[in-house]
Amino acid sequence: MGKKKVRQKDQFSDREAQKYENPIASREFILDLLNNSESPATYRQLLTELKITTPEGREALRRRLIAMVRDGQLHQNRRGAYGSIDKMELICGRVLGHKDGFGFVKPDEEGEDLFLSPRQMRCVFPNDKVLVQVAGIDQRGRREGVIVEVIERNTHTLVGRLITKSDITVVEPSNLKIAQDIFIPPHEKNDAKSGQMVIVEIVEQPTAAARAMGRILSVLGEHMAPGMEIDVAIHNNDIPHLWPDDVMPEAAQFSAEVTEEAIAGRTDLRELSFVTIDGEDAKDFDDAVFCAPRKGGGWTLYVAIADVSHYVKPGSALDREALNRGNSVYFPGQVIPMLPEALSNELCSLKPKVNRLTMVCEMSITAAGKISNHQFYEAVIRSHARLTYNQVYAMVEKGDTELGQQFHTLLPHLNNLFALYHVLRKARDQRGTIDFDLPETKIIFGEGRKIEKIIPSERNDAHRLIEECMLCANISTAHFLQKNGCPTLYRNHEGPSQEKLDDLKTFLKELGLKLPGRSEPEPRDYARLLESVGDRPDAHLIQTVLLRSLSQAVYSPDNKGHFGLAYDAYTHFTSPIRRYPDLLVHRAIRQVLQRKVKSDETDPRFEKYGEHCSMTERRADDATREAISWLKCEFMLDKLGEEFSGVIAGVTSFGFFVELAEIYVEGLVHISSLQNDYYRFDPIKRSLYGERSGKRYRLGDVVHVQVARVDLDSRQIDLVLTEKISPKIKKPKKK
Repeated sequence: MGKKKVRQKDQFSDREAQKYENPIASREFILDLLNNSESPATYRQLLTELKITTPEGREALRRRLIAMVRDGQLHQNRRGAYGSIDKMELICGRVLGHKDGFGFVKPDEEGEDLFLSPRQMRCVFPNDKVLVQVAGIDQRGRREGVIVEVIERNTHTLVGRLITKSDITVVEPSNLKIAQDIFIPPHEKNDAKSGQMVIVEIVEQPTAAARAMGRILSVLGEHMAPGMEIDVAIHNNDIPHLWPDDVMPEAAQFSAEVTEEAIAGRTDLRELSFVTIDGEDAKDFDDAVFCAPRKGGGWTLYVAIADVSHYVKPGSALDREALNRGNSVYFPGQVIPMLPEALSNELCSLKPKVNRLTMVCEMSITAAGKISNHQFYEAVIRSHARLTYNQVYAMVEKGDTELGQQFHTLLPHLNNLFALYHVLRKARDQRGTIDFDLPETKIIFGEGRKIEKIIPSERNDAHRLIEECMLCANISTAHFLQKNGCPTLYRNHEGPSQEKLDDLKTFLKELGLKLPGRSEPEPRDYARLLESVGDRPDAHLIQTVLLRSLSQAVYSPDNKGHFGLAYDAYTHFTSPIRRYPDLLVHRAIRQVLQRKVKSDETDPRFEKYGEHCSMTERRADDATREAISWLKCEFMLDKLGEEFSGVIAGVTSFGFFVELAEIYVEGLVHISSLQNDYYRFDPIKRSLYGERSGKRYRLGDVVHVQVARVDLDSRQIDLVLTEKISPKIKKPKKK
């Protein structure tokens, strides 16, 4: 094998000797060897070059080469020779699918995604690991890739609808990012019937020459059976939903009540009038609050959080599965919990009139709303009442006498909480927190789990009160762990990237607006702009664009602050029942309390924890969004031909999305349905405009539409514009 200059000695030989009984040349040395070679080298050439003669050495090299190919460091060509990926100008990455049939490869290393044509996507599934070669630049300026090799298959089962036509049976995947059917041989149908939703095992992966082949593992049910949307979303998004065999027995070991042994040594706060305040349909209560005025002014705020870490120990079966799930997943009317109900709905739920173990954050807050001191400790509490947001709001803000009499012993404490809330809210406004006024909705089910209606979720000051209390506890936690140098996960929310900031400024300039502040905006600059445009008719448009300019919040062991909340450090402490990062934070607090933290201690696991928990959060959001889209399409099936007023909620190059008034469902007006002109997309002004007429459709515009088509399988509602002039749509009043 021809070569240039090669290292004379493997610098990592000592490391390899410590790790393996039969050490072999390190990966670094092999890569260096091949990078300096004039051509790829065969296994036999490498044996000669590395002077390997023993059977053990030959087997060790064979295994190492296989592993390096698997990990995308090397590529084995058709004649069996190995070459460095970089040397062969190949890119290793993960496949991303798109509902329109094309896809992308996201490189493992930094770099722009590569476009994959529908033809290339025929031989892979989303999330497969591939080696691609840059084939050129397409008309939109994107690098276009050609798949050289699929080095890792990651789709082995999927869910879809069984369809039989002309004696050919296929499964149409319900995951819209998979644009190919799965062929099912007659003997692999396992009694499934056409039209049913099934789980299929992939027995032959797709290739350029043949479609994927599968066998039916099980039947989920009929296509439109109640709850099917959740089953489909769970499988499409790989949501863990079955408990491993060792989890439930471990959960069953705990006693139904808190034992005296568990209470021993804890601070006893059972006499304090703690209450939980949640929604009417809440089943797990992981936070309780109590507030008392301080002598000389200000308040003492207690936030007691269920002490999940007392029960879920590191490395236990419960812990492994909690990490695997990452968080609870909330679907309309159903929850996939992070922890078994024996904990989430019982021992770790702060139910009224029973003893519960908690981790308490006790804070001293000044009359100006500043946290002057905080301390953490393990405690036992006894919630005095399970209250709802609406009950508390009615008692304190509306003066409901009947409720006031029912909870007369608690009313003074609730008044203390509200007095503190108003001070905290004022401090929050002065701090410049970004407060987006985005409407949320709630699905109301009728018989057979069919949507009866969709209504706006109204927030009142009781919601905001609890939110402020939780913010105080979370910011105190971040500063406590930061001060003590304890490894943990922070909740980071970075400001806008330079590219997004430039786009935002260009957009605002078109509207005659300017983002206050200097070149690098602060949260208060966003807040001031939002306040200044509150009465404009296009306020919804401006708010949407401002929100989209911000980064997504993530978990990380490195503190980068929270831009949206205007905090220099922030973490999640308040929901360990349903979020794994909060459980890690509780363990970190306990480490500090037990003085087990070394100065400037680091833990490399937290980097992976952060990445994993950020992924599970996005996964849960995707699954919930998918289930809701299915339900809303089903809700619209009997509304074909009906007309609605709506607001343009999104504009793209292929049309615009309209949120229908009063029913809170979105549909698409495709650009091809816009008549009497050619329409072009203006990405700066977020609008479509007619070349001849100059007519514009932009975010926030009110339009009148007709429901033209509803496709449940693609979760898409098609709308067409009507000539009728739309009335102004009233926004729901704030409470």
